[in-house]
Amino acid sequence: MKALTRATAAVTALAALLALTACSSKAKDDEGDTGAGGVKTGDGVTAETIDLGVLTDMTGVYATLGKSVTQAQQLYVDQTNADGGICGRKLKLTVRDHGYDPQKAVAAYTELEPKVLGFAQFIGSPFVAAVEQRVDGNKGLVLPQAWSANLLGSPYVRVVGSTYDLETINAIDFLMKEKGLKKGDKLGHVYFEGDYGENALKGSRHMAEEAGLTVVEQKIKPTDNDMTAQVSALKKAGVKAVVISAGPRQAASLVGVAAAGRFDVPVIGNNSAFAPQLLATQSGPALMKNYYVASPTLPIGADTAAAKKLVADYRKAHPEDSLDNGVVAGWTAASVFGEALKKACEDKDLTREGVGKALLTIDDFDAGFGVPQDFTDPKAPSSKQSVILRPDKKATGGMKVVRQPGAADAATNYTAGG
Repeated sequence: MKALTRATAAVTALAALLALTACSSKAKDDEGDTGAGGVKTGDGVTAETIDLGVLTDMTGVYATLGKSVTQAQQLYVDQTNADGGICGRKLKLTVRDHGYDPQKAVAAYTELEPKVLGFAQFIGSPFVAAVEQRVDGNKGLVLPQAWSANLLGSPYVRVVGSTYDLETINAIDFLMKEKGLKKGDKLGHVYFEGDYGENALKGSRHMAEEAGLTVVEQKIKPTDNDMTAQVSALKKAGVKAVVISAGPRQAASLVGVAAAGRFDVPVIGNNSAFAPQLLATQSGPALMKNYYVASPTLPIGADTAAAKKLVADYRKAHPEDSLDNGVVAGWTAASVFGEALKKACEDKDLTREGVGKALLTIDDFDAGFGVPQDFTDPKAPSSKQSVILRPDKKATGGMKVVRQPGAADAATNYTAGG
C-alpha cells in the first residue's frame, strides 16, 4: 500500500533543507498548560478541541488509498464527537494533500506540526523517514500508513501492524505450507526499488536462508507497468512461486501476463499490491485463480461485528465510494490514536509527551479486525501477524480470508529490519 520510493534524488536533496528547518524549529515546552480538571495540555489542544494532522495523497499514485484512509478517519472523528469526544474535547482533523510529492510532504509537515497534537495519517515511508528526526524532537506522535521496518525505533513514529519483511516471511510460509513451494525450489521476487520493496526483499532472503530456497530477484521502478520481461525471466529461471512487492497495477500485469503465457504458479503480494478495482479488468479472472495478498489485518469484509458496523457506517457516509482495505487502515490508526488519547486523559496529560507515554502502555488493542496490537516496544512493529487474503469479486471489499491471522515460526524468531 504505501511505501513507494519516487524521486529518490529529490528526497535525498531534502536533507539540507531539513537540517536547516530542524535548526530553526522552535523548542517544544513539554510542561504544557494545566486546564480544567487538572489536565495538562500543549500543542494542538485547547479547552474545546484536539487537533490531529493528516498528511495524505489525494492526487498522486496512492490517491485511492488516501481517500479511503482519510474518509475512514473522518468517520471515526465524527462518531467519537457525537459520543461526546475525548477528555471533554472534540476531535478535529486538519488535512493536507501532498500528492506523493516529497517537497510537498515535508512542507505540509512543517506547516502543520506546530498546530497539531500529532498525525493520525502520513502516507509515504520515505517522507516519514525524511522528517523522523524532527518528529523525535517535536514529540508529536505519527501513525504512518507505511510498513517499512526502517521506520522502527522512534517512540513517536509507530508502525501499526507487521512490517514488510515480516509480512513477506508470513507470505512465503503460506506458499510452502499450502501452495507446494518446498526446500530446493526457486522463488521469484518482483519488487520496487526503494524502502518498500527492499524491506520486503529482506524477508524473502531471510526465509530463503531458513527454508532452503533460492530467490530470483527482479527489481522494478514504480513507472514500470508492463511485467512481460519479468515474467519471461522468472519462467526461464524455473521459479515455483512469486512474491510481488509493488503496486496494484504491477501485480495485475504480472498475474495477467503469467496466465496468458501458461506460467501457472501462485503469486502473493504485500498488502499494498492489490486494489479491488482490478477485478473489473481483464486480469480479474487470473487474479481470482492464482493471486494472494498478505495483510496486517482482516479485510473490510471480515465476519466480525466491528467490521460489519464499519461497512454499514462507511456506506451510509459515502454511498458512492467503493470499500477497500484503506478503510481498515484508516479506521485502525484513528482508533489507536483515540485509545492513546483516552489513556493520556486518564493520566491528566494531553501534551505530546503524555500521549506518547500513554501509547507505550497499550499492549493488546484490537480495532475489530482480528489482530491485537502491542505498542510497548518502539523498536518493534505492533504485530508480527499476517492474514492471507484472496481476491473475490463477490466479497465485500473484493477480498476473502484464506488463512486466519498468524505468524510463521520464522517471523516470530525474526527481528524486523534485521
